[in-house]
Amino acid sequence: MGRSPSTISRELRRNAATRGGRLDYRASIAQWKAELMARRPKTPKLVADDRLREYVQARLAGQLQGPDGKPVTGPRPSAWKGRNKPRRQDRRWALSWSPEQISNRLKVDFPDDESMRISHEAIYQALFIQGRGALNRELVACLRTGRALRVPRARSRRQARGHVTPDAVISQRPAEVEDRAVPGHWEGDLIIGTGRSAIGTLVERTTRFTLLLHLPRMEGYGTQERVKNGPALAGRGAEAVRDAIAKEITGLPEQLRRSLTWDRGTELAQHAQLRIDTGVQVYFADPHSPWQRGTNENTNGLLRQYFPKGTDLSRWNAEELAAVAFALNTRPRKTLGWRTPAEAFSDHLDSLLSSSVATTP
Repeated sequence: MGRSPSTISRELRRNAATRGGRLDYRASIAQWKAELMARRPKTPKLVADDRLREYVQARLAGQLQGPDGKPVTGPRPSAWKGRNKPRRQDRRWALSWSPEQISNRLKVDFPDDESMRISHEAIYQALFIQGRGALNRELVACLRTGRALRVPRARSRRQARGHVTPDAVISQRPAEVEDRAVPGHWEGDLIIGTGRSAIGTLVERTTRFTLLLHLPRMEGYGTQERVKNGPALAGRGAEAVRDAIAKEITGLPEQLRRSLTWDRGTELAQHAQLRIDTGVQVYFADPHSPWQRGTNENTNGLLRQYFPKGTDLSRWNAEELAAVAFALNTRPRKTLGWRTPAEAFSDHLDSLLSSSVATTP
């Protein structure tokens, strides 16, 4: 029939005739039941069943109590204004069961009462969709996120990234990059610290050779007001990152700067100019796909030993970054047969130099 077993079983369970105490599937009866269930508008279950509504509302917004049963009032937040949860402000203390917890707990508390059943999606719709207001609209503040408006999952994952052009997506990257047989393909990213500080990282895929980009504060940071569409004074803007990459990579032979794979960050919005300046083709990984830059992600983890999260990375100068990169590049790696990235990278450089000498007339 071209359908999954779960689809067939669900159809039998929902629309089979039940006369006589047994399931007997008939197409005409199934069609009638399907049309009956599809009629709109339907009365929401939480509107029709007071007991179910009280149960859901008590678990979602019930007052907090201590182990001795004494009520705990918690902080006194500001009045709900129909907006998302306030940042860095107190929120209402409540039981705050999630709709999924409420839905599944009903089966435990009322195992023999089929009327006490509701899906978590129906609870969300009662909170967020106007016209299904069986629950008080203000109760959205008791959800973990505290959102006043629901954000569809697909929309939350889809972010506008106008700097990613069709020719720069990772699907356009040459196949030779994947097997690491050809050197000169790099992966890059920023590691972020406090105060909008950052350090750029570049890792060569074949040899794991690492370059660190110094991104110092620009003049006026912390003293001048931010100018709309102006330069990022924190030092990690598109222009600063482009210049830092060009400075580090232009000293390499062309055969060792073939491509660069970056994440979706806007710090590389000037990738077209970078390609003109250095000849390096830039490709952007898919959203939420760090495994497409696995070498760089692994290296960033190693670098966190020197630059922990929650610290100011702008205090380190270029010489200190070079020392950390040297330490990483002279550390033997299992994936290189216990050779160091510096040795593997040097071998490729020597090979390129010898081949260029051999072809010189």
